[in-house]
Amino acid sequence: MRKKLGVNIDHVATLREARKAQYPDPVEAAVIAELAGADGITIHLREDRRHIQDRDVYVLRSTVKSSLNLEMALNPDVLEIALKVMPDDVCIVPENREEVTTEGGLDAAANMDKLREFIPALRDKRIAVSLFIDPDPRQVEASKAAGADYIEIHTGRYADAKSESERLAELEKIRNAAGFAQSLGLRVNAGHGLHYLNTAAVCAIPQIETLNIGHSIISRAVYVGLDRAIRDMLGVMCTK
Repeated sequence: MRKKLGVNIDHVATLREARKAQYPDPVEAAVIAELAGADGITIHLREDRRHIQDRDVYVLRSTVKSSLNLEMALNPDVLEIALKVMPDDVCIVPENREEVTTEGGLDAAANMDKLREFIPALRDKRIAVSLFIDPDPRQVEASKAAGADYIEIHTGRYADAKSESERLAELEKIRNAAGFAQSLGLRVNAGHGLHYLNTAAVCAIPQIETLNIGHSIISRAVYVGLDRAIRDMLGVMCTK
């Protein structure tokens, strides 16, 4: 199965917000990404607005031609924006204001009551809902029970593994979680910490449909440009 690439453009906005300037514009980055072959654009509207701003979300909704995936915490104010903007997909993620980046998967089991409030509101607008979870069977089951359409498997522990044996063990957890999710009728995406050397193994897992990748692509773009960085990532993925 051809795998899709969702390009996360948050860190284009991170660079802009470092100077509170008007550039670089993540909207322009999204246009370049789509022209380079990206299948979708991913953004995370954080509660603290550290990178993506409300304006970005609205303008991207009117300009993205492929698929717009909005990552968000279980925050009523951000939910209100999502219901107005109507992205193609929403991925519900955990969020800690002190973290540098998302540190782990959402505890879907512990947040079941909130999820059962948020998910129907999104699905009523025909927005597909994904839960960003660790490759844990308990969280997969909770995602199904909460009414999600997808899970997105957090690949951070695989990406950060300190040894080959640890990496292979984490990869096996991802593989098992993907298979279990599919058996429950959930669709499967994956992302976090994936780069040009570790993506192929995750891409080879049959049940995974889309890889959402941002930091490594934006980092490489500093040297080779965004168009080339995206085409290089597509070159290491299972895109045929």
